[in-house]
Formats: sequence, C-alpha cells, structure tokens
Amino acid sequence: MPVFDLENDERLLAHVDVETTGLIPGYHEMIDIGLVVTDVMGNIIDSLFLLIQPEHPERLQEGAYACNAFNAEKWRARSAFSVDKAVDSILSFHKRVCGDKQVLMLAYNSHFDSAFLDHLFRQTDHSWREMYHYFVLDIPSMLWGMGYTDPQADDFMEYYQIKDEPHVPEFHTGITGAMLNVRIYKKIMQLKLTKGQRVRR
Repeated sequence: MPVFDLENDERLLAHVDVETTGLIPGYHEMIDIGLVVTDVMGNIIDSLFLLIQPEHPERLQEGAYACNAFNAEKWRARSAFSVDKAVDSILSFHKRVCGDKQVLMLAYNSHFDSAFLDHLFRQTDHSWREMYHYFVLDIPSMLWGMGYTDPQADDFMEYYQIKDEPHVPEFHTGITGAMLNVRIYKKIMQLKLTKGQRVRR
C-alpha cells in the first residue's frame, strides 16, 4: 500500500508495553500492562492499564525493582488483577474497542513484550493471537530505517522534542511506556506521510 494511502487504512495498532519481575519470560512475570489502540496514523482510540498480581513475587530481580518499584503488598492494596482476570479484561477490551478489525501489535522491545504476553495468556489456555496478527511491529526497526540507529531513540526524541516517560520507578508503568511508543510512532508516521506526499507530487 503506498504511503499516501495510510490515512484510509482501516487496520488498528495495539501499542503494548509491560512491566515485569525480571527478564526471563515464563519464570519472571508481568506486573502490569499498558495497551493503547490507535489507527495506523497513531491517533488514539482507547487505552487500558492493568496491575497484575504475579504468582511468584519472590522471584523479583533487583534490576526490575529499580525500574518499576514492584511491591506485592502494595499491588494487593491497589486491587491488582489475578492472571485470569487480567486476561479476561484484555480480551474484553479488545473485543469492545477493535471488534472484527485486523490489529497489529506494536511494541518498543517487541520480543520482550510479546514473549511475556504469550506466557500470560498461556496460563489461562488463551493466546494473544486471538487478538493480534502474527506479525509484530517494533519502533527501533522503524527508526533504524530512517537512519536513527540508537536503540534507545534518544536522538530522535530530542530532535523532535518528544516527551519521555517518567524514569522514577513508582511512576514508570506499562501505560507510560505505551503512550511514549504512540508519541514516537505518530511522529514517524507524520514524517513518512509528508515524505510520501512530496514524492507523489
């Protein structure tokens, strides 16, 4: 599809970001998830944020705690969802917002996020493929193709004055990460569309 037709593309994107108790999917667990559904130009349609109570909080790594300040007691006090309820809520959100439209998952570290999402859903005999296309998009690859080879996207964000997410652990969540992904993605698409219009002329 030519870049100048993207405004008429009816597919949706699910920008996903998760926080976890560590780096190993299947051993460490998700403690929250942020989901932002947009059109292909990055315009926000709806969003979801869930706290999830892991079944093995004792496996929390120091590095993960330094990133997201997970505390099992605080999560319980904030009525964090069980794994079953979290998956049900994600599926219900998807059905309500996306209906029968084709949806592609988009993440910053797509391998990490999709692997943890996969394990979460497998615990309840579901699959994230019930919602999303098997192709998963990632922002670093998009930026790499534009010449921004820093995986952290610092130069791109600084040049285009894109607001970063909080790096204070207590405020660093899946939804702040997902919203940052949307801001970066939307700028990428604005640049692509502008370039496509110039080429078309």
